[in-house]
Amino acid sequence: MSENFEKIAISSRIRLARNVSGFNFFTKLREVKDAEFIVSAVSHALEKYGDFDIIKLKKLSLNECNAFLERHIISKELIENKDISAVALSPDEHLIIMMNEEDHIREQCIVKGFNLFRPFREIKKLDDLLLSEVDVAYSDDYGFITSSPSNLGTGMRASVMLFLPALERNEEIEIVKKDAHKSGFTIRGIYGEGTQTYGSFYQISNQNSLGMSEEEIIDSVSEFVYQTCEMELSAREDILSVNHDRLVDEIFRAYGVLKECSLLQEREMIELLSLVKFGDALGYLKIHDQKAFDRLSVEGCTANLKELKEIENFSENLKEERVRAEYINKKIREIVSKGI
Repeated sequence: MSENFEKIAISSRIRLARNVSGFNFFTKLREVKDAEFIVSAVSHALEKYGDFDIIKLKKLSLNECNAFLERHIISKELIENKDISAVALSPDEHLIIMMNEEDHIREQCIVKGFNLFRPFREIKKLDDLLLSEVDVAYSDDYGFITSSPSNLGTGMRASVMLFLPALERNEEIEIVKKDAHKSGFTIRGIYGEGTQTYGSFYQISNQNSLGMSEEEIIDSVSEFVYQTCEMELSAREDILSVNHDRLVDEIFRAYGVLKECSLLQEREMIELLSLVKFGDALGYLKIHDQKAFDRLSVEGCTANLKELKEIENFSENLKEERVRAEYINKKIREIVSKGI
């Protein structure tokens, strides 16, 4: 993999969908006790794997649930099932198991960078344990039985989160979307299916899993992601050669606004942080702590900002925008400086 891809491929994720045999899919579960049994069975199995924090969503406030959503830990569907759903988290939150979402069990492993085999190897160990402890629905003809036909077979989704500002600017992202659809891949927004694209982040994954092995899925997604990364690198060179001064001006303006603004909306924050990230990739700005910088686009979102700043509500006019601006001002000054 090209070293330059580290500025494009943000994270790799493997997700597995499983359902407990003998129970209806979540949307047709007959009784609350059925959902509670599923949570109990999975929790018991996880005790043999390692240190997991089991959280029942009904014990969380709606803001705490939304904070997890902003951090890409849980889904909107899990929040909608708040009264009987749960999530299990490893200490560093890279291993996540959602219970009673669209499927009974959604296992996922997320790692930094572009390497789908690394999370696959790790999630496979966890899945093998769950399969040995929980009776999971499986068919010799259709593989793992899932609520969505697109997940039949391996029940696996392999996805990579990409930062594609150049392809977005020169509108070649539309070519990528068309090629993805033709080749059996899906491109989604930062929060998954049905969500908008913010800050030039795109999630590429396989569309179906029936008739392919896990390794074949990973190979096909990896090849398409590799080609997309190459296109992004080429687009960055083209943009710099054609519109250098205007792009550099935009980058430094974004940097200046994030350092000095008095009010900052959430969507504006994400777009400006994206420009600063682009500036770092091109060498015009220097991000000294990439992990801390990447957290800003989450910490500055409404729910996490409330948790971080221990604010009950943002009912006062412009209060949220003011608190966000103050927080981001301080962090940007600490971790970003001018580059070349």
